Amino acid sequence: MGSHILVIDDDPVQRRLLTNMIERLGHVPHAAENGRLGLDMLERRPGLISVILLDLMMPEMNGHAFLEALAERQIETPAIVQTGQGGIETVVRAMQAGAFDFVVKPVSPERLSVAIGNALKLEQREGRLRAPRRARSASTGFDDIVSASPAMIRVIDLARRASQSNIPVVLEGESGVGKEMVARAIQSASERSSRPFVTVNCGAIPHNLVESILFGHEKGAFTGATEKHTGKFAEADGGTLFLDEIGDLPLDVQVKLLRAVQQGEIETIGARHAVKVNVRLISATNKDLINEVREGRFREDLYYRLNVYPIAIPALRRRKEDIPVLVRSFVERFAAEQRMAGPVGVSNGAMALLTAYDWPGNIRQLENALFRAVILADGPELTVKDFPQIAAQVPGFASAGRDQIVWNDTAEAAAVPSGPVLVPPVPEAVAPPPAASPAQRAAPHVDMAIATIGEEGDVRTIADVEEELIRFALKLYRGQMSQVARKLGIGRSTLYRKLKDYGIDPDDPLRDAA
Repeated sequence: MGSHILVIDDDPVQRRLLTNMIERLGHVPHAAENGRLGLDMLERRPGLISVILLDLMMPEMNGHAFLEALAERQIETPAIVQTGQGGIETVVRAMQAGAFDFVVKPVSPERLSVAIGNALKLEQREGRLRAPRRARSASTGFDDIVSASPAMIRVIDLARRASQSNIPVVLEGESGVGKEMVARAIQSASERSSRPFVTVNCGAIPHNLVESILFGHEKGAFTGATEKHTGKFAEADGGTLFLDEIGDLPLDVQVKLLRAVQQGEIETIGARHAVKVNVRLISATNKDLINEVREGRFREDLYYRLNVYPIAIPALRRRKEDIPVLVRSFVERFAAEQRMAGPVGVSNGAMALLTAYDWPGNIRQLENALFRAVILADGPELTVKDFPQIAAQVPGFASAGRDQIVWNDTAEAAAVPSGPVLVPPVPEAVAPPPAASPAQRAAPHVDMAIATIGEEGDVRTIADVEEELIRFALKLYRGQMSQVARKLGIGRSTLYRKLKDYGIDPDDPLRDAA
């Protein structure tokens, strides 16, 4: 019997699709059409639900209010929120409110499976620490790659397929995205798993030594060659050779590499005969190799020999879904390695901050930032104050005290004791005239006129005017749904229905006003 999963969504079609997916994953689905009913179910049957799948835009009680209610009642069931737009503002607000993870609609069964699996692992980890991970030099498998995003799931699938053959692989991606880890996983899942895995950073070797490092040299082959040296190709014989930053190889060495790839033999410097080697080659680059070919810095024939099976690994900023699971994994590992007295948690505000940041150094930068934070942490939980350099670089965040952050695109914010607080500052450039009402003074600048005549000179339809009026009210009252409904003279459920009818995302006016 699988775990019990609660789906909270006001759309009956979406509820049915999600419950069907959950059943196919082997779990038991429960459904509620709004946050109020979902909360009632959790309170009536405490301990039954293991994971909550939560829509954000609903009548009665929306997703953000539901998350706040969970926190008030100290219900720690992990909640996975669904966002229709995938905007970082929506994600940050949900993370700040305590969401465990997020998925972008329409969610695929694969992505949903990963999200639920990660949430279920949280229960298994509570109250205990996992043993320290293996050293970096130890075998790394696909199960060690922490991921939740569809883009990385696709990468892992491609890599798994590559592991079943000896096809040359090129891993493309920015520095720090995890190219070497994927290469090690390919080796670990292949028939060469018990053979050597040898790495060479082509960009870190002086050009005059590259050939000797790769292919080796005989004693006396050149000035200073006082001993025979076995090259990396010979070391990797029978196993895998990982050539990192292959775009930095000198052209003269590329010729010898081409022969090694084509004929399976190498020429040791100073040796009389070529030597046969059996090496699986995996290359990695952060450069555009085809552009390097056009510029004459990389041989075209070598490019086509190596680029048989390219795998592009996206930057971390392109797969924000991975950040929460990576953060939890790194924090857990570092706490175990440092033999801390108990588990180290991450506050909602800190998770929101880390998710909002673009991480130009990718996973490597995230890992280093978390290692520093864990080492210097004053308490059992990492907060925003543990990441001062990150907070200073995120647009829309500013220092507001030891445990606070300011996010300038959040309307309904309240102070949270000993945690992050969201405050919506009004930009000076859009300050209203002195005669404006209090509501207008708190709102961004908007055009006060709604046209009654269309472009063709005809009277606009009631539906068109109503849609524009709703968008106007959302912008004027900065997305505060209760106030918008009250000022328009309609109920909240009616407002939500009209938003759905007109296809209006309540966050769109806020982004336009920013």
